[in-house]
Amino acid sequence: MSWYRINDSSAILQVHARPGAKRTEVAGLHGDSIKIRLASPPADGKANQCLVEFLAERFGVKKNQVSISQGLSARRKIVQITGADLQPERLLGK
Repeated sequence: MSWYRINDSSAILQVHARPGAKRTEVAGLHGDSIKIRLASPPADGKANQCLVEFLAERFGVKKNQVSISQGLSARRKIVQITGADLQPERLLGK
């Protein structure tokens, strides 16, 4: 899949974040990224915090194991998740 890759003990995801949604959820693919709607405003880093919490919960890891390495102020983000057993394609229900 083009929206993620696996390195040693981490998964690296390309995320298209959409803040201001009614609820936080995966909304399918957006080009070469996974689209995630966030029930949080884009101000003051709240959407980034919401994204980290959502992915930590879905992957069954602690929040400090999820980091946004690129795109802190953009919709397109690169997110690294370390120590997860869940394969990223499971986010899409596959």
